Amino acid sequence: MKRTDGILAIMCFLLMIQPAIAIANQDAGAWKAGVSRMVITPREPMWMAGYANRDHPAEGTLNDLWAKALVLQDAKGKQSVLITLDLAAIPKDLSDFIRSQLNTKYHLSKAQILINCSHTHSGPVLTNSVPNAYNLNPEQTQKMNRYTANLAKQIVQLVGEAYKSLQDVDISTGNGFARFQVNRRNNNEPFLLLQPELKGPNDYAVPVIKVADKSGNILAIAFGYACHNTVLNGYQWSGDYAGFAQLELEKMYPGATALFFQGAGADQNPMPRRTVALAKQYGKELAFAVENVLSKPMAQQLPQLSFTYSEVPLPLNAPPAKEVLETMTKDSSAPYKQRSALDLLNKMKKGTASIKSYPYPVQVWKIGAQPLVALGGELVTHYAIEIKKLFGPNTFVLGYSNDIMAYIPSAEILRQSNDKEEGYAFYNPTNPGSIAYEGGLSTQLLFGLPGTWASNIETVILNEVQRLAKATGVPLAVYQ
Repeated sequence: MKRTDGILAIMCFLLMIQPAIAIANQDAGAWKAGVSRMVITPREPMWMAGYANRDHPAEGTLNDLWAKALVLQDAKGKQSVLITLDLAAIPKDLSDFIRSQLNTKYHLSKAQILINCSHTHSGPVLTNSVPNAYNLNPEQTQKMNRYTANLAKQIVQLVGEAYKSLQDVDISTGNGFARFQVNRRNNNEPFLLLQPELKGPNDYAVPVIKVADKSGNILAIAFGYACHNTVLNGYQWSGDYAGFAQLELEKMYPGATALFFQGAGADQNPMPRRTVALAKQYGKELAFAVENVLSKPMAQQLPQLSFTYSEVPLPLNAPPAKEVLETMTKDSSAPYKQRSALDLLNKMKKGTASIKSYPYPVQVWKIGAQPLVALGGELVTHYAIEIKKLFGPNTFVLGYSNDIMAYIPSAEILRQSNDKEEGYAFYNPTNPGSIAYEGGLSTQLLFGLPGTWASNIETVILNEVQRLAKATGVPLAVYQ
């Protein structure tokens, strides 16, 4: 063989194997991630979300509210974005608008976008979020609408900033624990210190995602906990305990952005509560739980992303009888009940057809080998417990994601709601029906829904989680 023929043969061989080398390099590539944050504290006095008994707008700021975004990209270029908000809730129309804008700008599907609210009760009311809870005058309504419209633009801008900071990273995950959550359905808050033991169920897990650059510097810490952000009930803007936890972690790890995501904490309260000192204490406890995870070996995840999303029809019972609603309109002790009942009565008079189901968001991510399940609404702890039985105790379970349309009670809570006359003060031992709050009629009407959830919603949700998990490649736990 001539020398030129040999060289030509080698060149042809290299050209043939070049695609295979490219694929191999791609598979062996690194994660990329970008992170950004933005203050979203209102600049004018607005009505605060979370408590229907507040009677005037916010009076100042204890600590700023933040929106934060973490963009992930795997070795094959697949992307997802986690958006965390120091807000009580995000309604469906706002969530849909933001996600449609992100689809237009960055070609991200709903499966790739996860919007989670911390559920702080010291943030602003958003348009169409818990519509019957607050009696706003025209001026406050205008402020709310302006803030909501601007927030949508801010979040889209926020994700764009995260894209600009994409760089090679390593991603690892782990689980810690913290124990300041208390099951509010099964423990009487006024007599907490007199109880010999606390009753559950509970989920004390503190899931953690660490994002570090190739030099080992931590760029982002995404972490969660399943507990209402209700230490505070005053008139100052604050991220509550979760806000203090994020601040504490960013002090511990200069240059890092800490993102808090809310878990299945709809029936969990921080107890005791109601002081700034306690909010700071719980924030430090949670930050130290995260630090404990970061200080130990964590599960390093291969650069592989997969994700699925659906909106499953969650069935609703028929609306209550007209007589029931008329009785609620006479309950002057609870103005939110009066507003809720009047709202539905007016719709009935206009002949507005009541919806029979709600498009409930179910989302499953797999970050390397780490499963993450994100569900909408105010999700009770029972769902986290059942999902971890299915996919293992280290599964990350998020509530308050993508759309907060109502409480999402378990089948047992719904049964109790049907057996008892529900009330607002769920921990009040003098109210024998108070245990039914999370599944009760007035709570549903408060959120603008025409009736209670059907008794089979737990089965519907968990079946959809399993279907999406299978499509995402999340295996069942070994002991299944």
